[in-house]
Amino acid sequence: MILRTLIAAAAITLISTVTAAAQPPQTAPAPAQLPPLPDPATISAPQIQRWFEAFTVLQAQEALQLSEAQYGRFVTRLKALQEARRRQQQTRNKILADMRRLTNPQTGSQDETQLSELLRTLREDQDRGAAELKRAYEAVDETLDVRQRARFRVFEDRMEQQKLELLMRARQNARANRGRGGP
Repeated sequence: MILRTLIAAAAITLISTVTAAAQPPQTAPAPAQLPPLPDPATISAPQIQRWFEAFTVLQAQEALQLSEAQYGRFVTRLKALQEARRRQQQTRNKILADMRRLTNPQTGSQDETQLSELLRTLREDQDRGAAELKRAYEAVDETLDVRQRARFRVFEDRMEQQKLELLMRARQNARANRGRGGP
C-alpha cells in the first residue's frame, strides 16, 4: 500500500514537472525519456530511484543551461556519477544487512571476528566509494563552466530535497489511506 502511494505520488510529480522540462531550449538536443512506469504491484525501490535519476537528467539540462556541445558529455558523466552512488549504496546496504543479521539478539552470532571484519570492510568501502565519487564529480565538472558547477551543486541539493518531500508525502498519504480503510 505504501509502495502504491509512493508510485502514485512519484508519477504525479514527475508528470506534472516533466512536461515543462521535456521541451528543451532550441540549442540543446532532446533529453532522454523517462523509463516507462511498470505495474504498481511489481515496482521496486531501485526502479523508483532510476525514475528519479532520469527526471534529474531532464531537469539538469534546463537548470544548468547546458549548450548543445556540453549536453552529451554532461549526461554521460552524470549517469556515471549516479551509477557510482547507486553501487556505493548497494554495497553499504549489503554490509549493514550482514551486520544486522549478526547482531540480532535472537539469532545473531557471538563471533566478534566476523563483526570486526565487516566493520573493516565497511570502512574500506566508504573510502573506496568516496574516491570513486570524487572522480565522478571531477568528470562532471570538466564539462561545466564555473557558474554551472556551482549551479549543479545547488541543483543536486534541490533535487534531493524534492525526493525527500515526495517520499514524505507518499508516507503521509499511505497513513491517511490506512486510517480511512483505503487500499
